[in-house]
Amino acid sequence: MSRFDSYFLMKEADVAEYINEKLDFFASGAQLEVKEIGDGNLNYVFRIREEKTRKSIIVKQAGEALRISAEMKISTDRNRIESEILLLQYKYAPGLVPKIYQYDTVMCACIMEDLSDYQLMRYALMEHKTFPRFADDVTTYMVNTLLNTTDVVMEHKEKKGLVKSFINPELCEITEDLVYTEPYNNVNKRNLVTPANAQFVQKELYDDEALHLEVAKLKFEFMNNAQALIHGDLHTGSVFVNQQGTRVFDPEFAFYGPMGYDIGNVIANLFFAWDNGNAAGAKDFCDWVLKTAVEVIDLFKKKFLVCYAQRVTDVMAKTKGFAEYYLNTIIIDTAACTGLELIRRTVGMAQVKDVTTIADQEKRVFAERVNIICAKDCIVNRRNFVTGDDFVQAFLRALKALKV
Repeated sequence: MSRFDSYFLMKEADVAEYINEKLDFFASGAQLEVKEIGDGNLNYVFRIREEKTRKSIIVKQAGEALRISAEMKISTDRNRIESEILLLQYKYAPGLVPKIYQYDTVMCACIMEDLSDYQLMRYALMEHKTFPRFADDVTTYMVNTLLNTTDVVMEHKEKKGLVKSFINPELCEITEDLVYTEPYNNVNKRNLVTPANAQFVQKELYDDEALHLEVAKLKFEFMNNAQALIHGDLHTGSVFVNQQGTRVFDPEFAFYGPMGYDIGNVIANLFFAWDNGNAAGAKDFCDWVLKTAVEVIDLFKKKFLVCYAQRVTDVMAKTKGFAEYYLNTIIIDTAACTGLELIRRTVGMAQVKDVTTIADQEKRVFAERVNIICAKDCIVNRRNFVTGDDFVQAFLRALKALKV
């Protein structure tokens, strides 16, 4: 009988024994080095490396509570969902997600490819590095994983089966609370507001009833639009990059929801990178960020229509003009979700280091205000967003408004 036949939260000392028991990956008797490298809010991530050959692998285990709050208990089934989704995404977007070797239903642990040659994108952007391949890679990933899991392409009963399989109520509840509710009322008293911005947040977010109405509409759209199998948390902390490529990982929030949620998260997190670069005076980097934001939207649209024409199966979805209509609704929702992410990462409990590490208080206050003003524009005026430049112009309008 193995001690891994019952669930417990592993420590580094347990993981070497675990990997040797579960997978024939390392040579017998190999000297293994184990390090916990998790940087997220939910899981524990271990890198296991053989000292002699430097061969390595990753074990990701789900804990029963959030790392940022022991009071927030969540199902460990999220790792099963993540593993199955990565396998499906690897089918649709090979080379853009890590390879999965095994999922352990007892220990709620996933054994996957190590991406040591890559750097977490958020940290790379905080060093003001640029990645010319990113827009092309991430749009290929999004078009292939999103469109191919819709009713437009999939046989409808098969798609409904996936909706059932990947229902993710506990993680969705976190999104519903932290993204679509708390930033606008602090109902659970968990918001983190920079003191110098307290009155600004009160006026622009807590007291703006017109904004609340738009967010309420968006919340119930998010909860009821099972459009595609979305990543659900596609920020720069869920992407590995280097100059040769991109790998998207960590889809534990995945479920069937609106495509714009993923696309909007990418755009908002590029704007956070701009905040950090601007505070450091990295003009060339900031220019690249805005150029990339334009490319993400425009390349997504271009690739989407090509893939749509090639893959569409539903008879009514082949109706002339429907592809363009369908895509337009996605971009409208993308604008809204860009705004939602900008706000929740600025005042909510799960913030981003791009902004929180800005040492100059005045520059951080300014960055947060730009994020909020841009976000409101994206949400309230979402139907006016069509091209990538529309997103960047909203950001530039916010900059101009606050520099007056």
